[in-house]
Amino acid sequence: MGRPSTKPARLKDGFYIEVKTMGNGSIFVRRDTKEQMVVAAEDYSRTKRVIILGEMKNDKWL
Repeated sequence: MGRPSTKPARLKDGFYIEVKTMGNGSIFVRRDTKEQMVVAAEDYSRTKRVIILGEMKNDKWL
């Protein structure tokens, strides 16, 4: 065992959406291209709440 890490997790480069469900937390979903992100957002939006976060590149939101 040991101490839990204090450094925040790094996100990979790509396009992100946040998927929320009623009563539960939320998850980030990453896709490589903007088109794939839009398709995933449409699929998840049928049953869940979706927030499009945008593109992450070199630890910065674009």
